[in-house]
Amino acid sequence: MLKRLLLVSILGLVLLASGSALWLWQGLQTLKEPVDLPEPVLFDVEQGSAFNWVATKLEREGLVEDALWLKIWGRLNPDRNVIKAGTYEFVPRETPIAMVGKMVRGDTKTWSVQFIEGWRFSELRAALAKQSHLEHLTKELTDEEIMARLGKPEQHPEGRFFPDTYVYTGKETDLDILRRAYQRMEGILTEEWQGRADGLPYETPYEALIMASIVEKETGVPDERGQIAGVFVRRIQKGMRLQTDPTVIYGLGEDYDGNITRKHLRTTTPYNTYRISGLPPTPIALPGRDAIHASLHPQPGTSLYFVARGDGSHVFSETFSEHQKAVREYQLQRRSDYRSSPQAQP
Repeated sequence: MLKRLLLVSILGLVLLASGSALWLWQGLQTLKEPVDLPEPVLFDVEQGSAFNWVATKLEREGLVEDALWLKIWGRLNPDRNVIKAGTYEFVPRETPIAMVGKMVRGDTKTWSVQFIEGWRFSELRAALAKQSHLEHLTKELTDEEIMARLGKPEQHPEGRFFPDTYVYTGKETDLDILRRAYQRMEGILTEEWQGRADGLPYETPYEALIMASIVEKETGVPDERGQIAGVFVRRIQKGMRLQTDPTVIYGLGEDYDGNITRKHLRTTTPYNTYRISGLPPTPIALPGRDAIHASLHPQPGTSLYFVARGDGSHVFSETFSEHQKAVREYQLQRRSDYRSSPQAQP
């Protein structure tokens, strides 16, 4: 009798253990089943969040049916349950195990913002202000206050930020991106300055940056940048004024309505290179690396003038009489399809 009771007890324990194992196995299997999401969703994990807390939040936001199974899975896999902070994107048909994998690896969701060559700082700020999932700390700040926050209170912001595409996460601020763009420009300018050509009329890298911004605004044809820089360098070396329209336009600020006039050319501003000698006091736009390189490696030659053809390229002249002839041909009798920048490629 006792032997029979013992056998029954053992059998009951085996069945109980088998049932528990089956129950556990079935529960853990649900973590391998795709979550029914109609569209991608974002999920935030704060710094220092424990695995069980994340599991509970996943259940609360409808990303897992029962957090219990995820918590058990975390206990069974201690080497795979350390979650990194960040914003994550979970997509349709993704499993809870795959979601956890993203958070363990730190595969956070990223966005990007692009700063374009030739942009002014105001355009850069406008692009930043439109970015979603980015903490905005600069919207109410003046340009001067922004530079102070970057640790450069004595510097003018124009031209100081390298034009490029910057990728960011949901935990970054607009100041973080500005700091990266500033440091990138500093690094590239320093590198290009160290390899500069001899005999240039610049005393500092900043003067080269100013020239590069003018070159950037004068042409969108890559092969012409060296020629444009060569003209400007030779004019400075000969004591001639630069006489470049983009600096005039920049100096006019909000008064510029899209048409440059003789009156504008006669109006004295710190940026009117028809009225001042040498370079303007600051850059007038964001120069790219090619414009910086061209300004520090101007193309040799004898031309002192250039005029836009109307297709985005320019005619270069050595003498003023040749230049006047080109002006009459390309400026005073403009074609109907005249444009000062190259045709956009499809």
